Amino acid sequence: MAPAVPPGGEPSPAAPATEPPLPAAQPVPVAPRRTPRRAAPPAAIELTVVVVNFCQWHNTARLVRQLRRSVAVRTRAAGIVVVDNHSPRHPLARRLRRLPGVTVRRTRRNLGFARAVNRGCRLGAAGRWVLLLNPDVTVPDGFLDEVLAAVAADPAAGVIGFRLRNRDGSDQASSGPNPTLANTLAGLLLPRSRRKCRHVGGAGRQPVPWVTGGCLLVRRDCFEQLGGLDERFFLYYEDADFCRRAAEAGWSVNYDPGVEVTHHWPLHSRAVPAPLRLMTRHALLTYARKHWAGWQAAALSGVVWVEAVARQAAARVRGDRTAARCYGQLRRLVGDLFRRRDAAARARIASAAAFLAPIAAEQDGRT
Repeated sequence: MAPAVPPGGEPSPAAPATEPPLPAAQPVPVAPRRTPRRAAPPAAIELTVVVVNFCQWHNTARLVRQLRRSVAVRTRAAGIVVVDNHSPRHPLARRLRRLPGVTVRRTRRNLGFARAVNRGCRLGAAGRWVLLLNPDVTVPDGFLDEVLAAVAADPAAGVIGFRLRNRDGSDQASSGPNPTLANTLAGLLLPRSRRKCRHVGGAGRQPVPWVTGGCLLVRRDCFEQLGGLDERFFLYYEDADFCRRAAEAGWSVNYDPGVEVTHHWPLHSRAVPAPLRLMTRHALLTYARKHWAGWQAAALSGVVWVEAVARQAAARVRGDRTAARCYGQLRRLVGDLFRRRDAAARARIASAAAFLAPIAAEQDGRT
């Protein structure tokens, strides 16, 4: 029989009777698989820092850089919220937005300090604690780690205020008695640095009536129970009011000198232009109407009205038309608050707020 020929090919040679065995397959070395290294899960956020900026972008950016030198920020145990109260646009705002752990929100108008703080607390709703800081404050490296350590030492605390220092390192009063008609009038005879605040002695944490909002730590449960800061205060006295309400609700209010910051531009250390004085008097009258007996609030209204008339006359003599207009607004504001025309009072405050931008900007970059 002829050998089979594949189509189109040559005849195949005859296969040998037996074939040699194939060599055993050698295992191919395989490099061990590397399990991807997973980053440690972020710590649950404990602390939200709220900074209200108004025409102080350099100071705010410097403070944010200092805060980010804490381990708490790098591990996301702390976050930073900057609420800009309708300052002019600035390139530093865009840079801050790009930083991890930092949230920046701008308002469409100047809301005042209390409303801006409340908005910032809602934006940073995850933290169990809220820390309010002024832009004109400087803090040491690891500051937020110290704050969280202070919290751990007293987990039941409601409100804690920390030690403030002046630029020269001296103590700055950061607490005081609850404002009354008597101590408010008596304070007119004292240096401005001691009219509202008093120095607290002792080295340990201790209860106080109130602590300043420039560096104020609040348990979020306390903050939410009280509804945040009272937004009827545009600027000043909202801290004294909040601490008083916290104490009345059963929360502790403490001063802790173990944590320190430097506060560069407290109100008592600088001149008080007429628009700013209108704000401080509005805040004091609002506090009095809320917490004092009716006759005491009426008496204070009379004192402030007389002051407004005297200052307006003096401004006219100096030829300072802007100040004269502001003190005229203050005189009318007293009447609005006394007669409870709150809408008219808010309109006067909004008008005066338009003059605050250059006053705030004067401090920017000087901390």
